[in-house]
Amino acid sequence: MKEDFLHYVWNYKKFDFSNLKTVCKKDLSVIDTGKYLQSSGADFFNAQLMIDGLRWAGNVEIHLKSSDWYVHNHHTDPNYDNVILHVVWDYDVDVYRKNNTEIPVLQLKDYIKKDVNDSYMDLVKNKSWIFCENQLPFVDKQLFSEWKNILFTERLLQKSLVIEELLKENQNDWEAVLFCMLFKNFGLNTNGNSFFEIAKSIPFPIVRKESFEVENLEALFFGKTNLLDQDFEDNYLKDLQNRWNYLKAKHRIESTFFERLEFFKHRPDNFPTVRLAQIAQLYHKNQYFFDSIIKADSVTEIYNIFDSETSDYWKTHYILDKESPEKRKPLSKNFIDLLIINTIVPFRFAYSRYQRKNSDAVLKDLMFSVKPEKNTIIERFDKLGIKSEKAFDSQALLHLKKQYCDFKRCLECKVGKSLLG
Repeated sequence: MKEDFLHYVWNYKKFDFSNLKTVCKKDLSVIDTGKYLQSSGADFFNAQLMIDGLRWAGNVEIHLKSSDWYVHNHHTDPNYDNVILHVVWDYDVDVYRKNNTEIPVLQLKDYIKKDVNDSYMDLVKNKSWIFCENQLPFVDKQLFSEWKNILFTERLLQKSLVIEELLKENQNDWEAVLFCMLFKNFGLNTNGNSFFEIAKSIPFPIVRKESFEVENLEALFFGKTNLLDQDFEDNYLKDLQNRWNYLKAKHRIESTFFERLEFFKHRPDNFPTVRLAQIAQLYHKNQYFFDSIIKADSVTEIYNIFDSETSDYWKTHYILDKESPEKRKPLSKNFIDLLIINTIVPFRFAYSRYQRKNSDAVLKDLMFSVKPEKNTIIERFDKLGIKSEKAFDSQALLHLKKQYCDFKRCLECKVGKSLLG
C-alpha cells in the first residue's frame, strides 16, 4: 500500500460515504474533501466536514499509519495546527495537535470500495516491465490519445529547461544555443556530452566570423577536440594545423582538455571525425542557418536545409591521415529525423515560448511527419500492442515510461486512473 493511493481515494471520493465514523465512533460527513496541494504542509487544504453534528473547515492530512504523524514531526510543526481530520489506512495510536487537542481519525480501509482496492492491488503487483502491462492494450483509445498529447508537451517542456539554461549562459544568443544543441546531437549518445562541452567552449561569434571558409571551421572544430595535436604526413591536415594555430592566436582561444572521442562503438559513417566535418560544412554552406530553421514549416524544408555533405577531403577519409575508398558522406534522412526530434522541435518549442507564441500545431505536424525512433522502450510498448506510428507517438511513450512508469506514478497517470475506475 502506498500513501499516494490514499490521496487518490480521498481526492476522487472512491470510498463509501453512507455511514462514516471516526475511530472514536463519532459521525462523520464529508462536504468537501479539500484542495489537493502536493506541497509542504497538510495534504488537502480547506476541506469541509460535519463531525458529530458540528461543521468544520480546515485541512486534512493523510498517512498510512496514524503514528506517522509523530514520525514526520507534525506534532511540533505549526503548519499542521489547522488539521481537522487525520485520514489513515491503519489506526495504531491517538494523534494530538501541538496544543494537546486530539485530532479526529478516519480509518479509510474500513470504507474503501472493494473494486477500487482490488484494481489497485492488481495494478501494482509485480510485473515483468510496467505495472499496467496486462491491462494497457484495453485502455480507451481516445483517453490514451489525449494523454499522449499531454505527455508530448511535458517532454518538450522538460527539454526546454536545458535550452533556457543554455540561453542564460550565452547572454540570450539563440544562434549560439542552437549551435550547442545541434553539436550535441551530432555526437549521438556516445559522444554527445563531449560534443556539447566542446561547442560550449567555442564562442559562437567566432563560428560566425570563420564560417566563410569551411577549412577554418574544420580547423576550429578539430583543433578544439585536440585531434590536431599530432604529426601528420597529409598536407591537408598540416594546413588545418596552421589554420588552428592562427585561429587560436587571432581569437585568443584557450586549449581545453575534453574526454577522448569514441570511435569504437560506431559504424564509420558515424565516426566523430565525419560528424565534425558535416557540421562544419553545414554552417559554411548556410550563412542564415538559424533563420532557415526557425522559418521551416515542413519536414521537406528541413530536409533541404540539411542537404549537406562533407568537404572533399572527407570523401576519401573516415579518420585523420588514413585514406579510404572514395564515398560521399551526406547527412542521411534517418539522421536528419533524429535531429528534428531531438534538436529542431525542442529548440523551436523553447524559442516560441520565449517569444510568447504558440507553435504547437506546427511542431506536432513536424513530429507526425517523421518516423518513430527505434529503441528497446518503443519495442516493448509495441509488443504490448501500443504501436508508434510517428515520432510524436514514440516521444510521448518515452516520456510515459521514463517519467511515470519508472517512478511508479500510476496515480498521476491518466492510464492508471482509468484502470482504477
